[in-house]
Amino acid sequence: MSKSYRHPAIKQLKDQQTRYAPKERRLEQVERAEQLLGEIESAKRYPYEYVCYRITGYRPEGSPALVLEGDDVQHDLRLFVEDLSATVRQPVDQAAEPVLTVDDVSRRYKVSARTVTRWRGRGLVARRFVIDGRAKVGFLESSLQRFVSSHTSQVERGARFRQLTEAEREEIIRRARRMAQFRPGQVGLTETARRIASTMSRSTETVRLTLKAHDRENPEQAIFSSSSAPLDDEAKSQIYLRYRMGASAEALARQYGRTRSSVYRLINEMRARRLLSTKLEFIDHESFALPDAASQILGPTPEPASGKAPRKSKPPKGLPPYLASLYEVPLLDREQESHLFREMNYLKYRAHQIREKLDPTRAKTADLEEIERLQEEALARKNQIIRANLRLVVSIAKRHVGPSNNFFELVSDGNMSLIRAVEKFDYSRGNKFSTYASWAIMKNFARTIPEENHRRDRFVTGHEEMFESAADTRADEHEYESALKRMQEAVKGMLGRLDDRERKIIISRFGLGGASEQTLEQLGRELGITKERVRQIESRAQEKLRRIANEEKLELPML
Repeated sequence: MSKSYRHPAIKQLKDQQTRYAPKERRLEQVERAEQLLGEIESAKRYPYEYVCYRITGYRPEGSPALVLEGDDVQHDLRLFVEDLSATVRQPVDQAAEPVLTVDDVSRRYKVSARTVTRWRGRGLVARRFVIDGRAKVGFLESSLQRFVSSHTSQVERGARFRQLTEAEREEIIRRARRMAQFRPGQVGLTETARRIASTMSRSTETVRLTLKAHDRENPEQAIFSSSSAPLDDEAKSQIYLRYRMGASAEALARQYGRTRSSVYRLINEMRARRLLSTKLEFIDHESFALPDAASQILGPTPEPASGKAPRKSKPPKGLPPYLASLYEVPLLDREQESHLFREMNYLKYRAHQIREKLDPTRAKTADLEEIERLQEEALARKNQIIRANLRLVVSIAKRHVGPSNNFFELVSDGNMSLIRAVEKFDYSRGNKFSTYASWAIMKNFARTIPEENHRRDRFVTGHEEMFESAADTRADEHEYESALKRMQEAVKGMLGRLDDRERKIIISRFGLGGASEQTLEQLGRELGITKERVRQIESRAQEKLRRIANEEKLELPML
């Protein structure tokens, strides 16, 4: 059974009771949790408030809408019973009824200890008792009987598996050798064991271990010896590359002396490593972790708030056809924009959750396909936002065109700034994206244009007079730099009217004065407060700056 809780609420409840409840109270809660476990149905859903009340006798505050799946409740309650009973350290002789150890259950039902462990994962409730001075797993007689009565066929099947006779062992080896001869490279050890186990009414693991022991003890007559040598990274890369270019798994298995199933596992491993090597960034939000997040977040883009389809803007005269076509894409209103950003980040969050649990050596095709699907859908939302804002880049680039600045290079550079802005924008703060993007694009131009001019000045070619005589079509070639300097001086004066903590947060959030931009979480750790508190202080500081800007008749994009 997995040792990880499926829902953090029940783990948090266990931690709270471990920390604060007295020993007698914890023992009572173990009893109540096990009683509740017998009533839970996997196909139903249960409010967390009900689960908590049944265990502790009180209703929690702050989680009235939290609903848990029945199978998750069953899984977590079994962990809750075992973990909380371990903190009680109840001697086995003080239990209210007989307690059986793993060995006791194994002898009674004539099964292996491993089978008993599998039963725990399928519903057999275990507790921790002090037995012979040591904490050990034990099963109440009543818990064991409940499991046996509801899993009769499984218990009987386990009891049928006895030690192999020599004749049965020889029959297994004979069948495996025959399958390997007639289907070379197509059926591996695990699949062979599964088929033989089904025919001979044995467990797959018993047959697999028998075949492995035979190959280990008889290397010259080994059945699966060709698959024993591990492949190096270069061979794995070649197999994956050839598979993507159209080579079949069967052909690759024959060429590299592998089984088809091992080739598929290798392909999944390389595919998983490729996915994990790509960077995945997203803006997290507390709503993403809610049970009904998918139904609340994913859905069609809302219609315009006005109820009317947005009119297409007329492109400025003189634009090339490619740039003119950008004006055919309708703009997004605030609600549509927020919806797309929320969807994009939630899809990335879902992909991140699966990636966190991904083990490349055991990667499942379904998990890899789900990660790729989520990332592709997130990319589609991102591209939709970018297309709707490309004309913004054109508008800003036009204002910076001069003799030394190529318009198309400015647009290309501005597009990269726009893409970065989409990835970094925190929609939950309530700001308009076009404001944030304009600030990011202009800040980038303020840095790259002087750098480019400086490079040109260093590498003149003797034709300076040609550049000096070129007409400057801008109203003032220093207009932008002067405006930016005035804006920076104004912002510096306004920041002086904030308190130290507000000023620190505003400077770090917007990267002012050369400071590196920081997230809410990073600032929270640095200041020793929560992420939500940082958000509140930032909002308050921005409101102060808006009032000051209105008083002084200033227009600042960051506000």
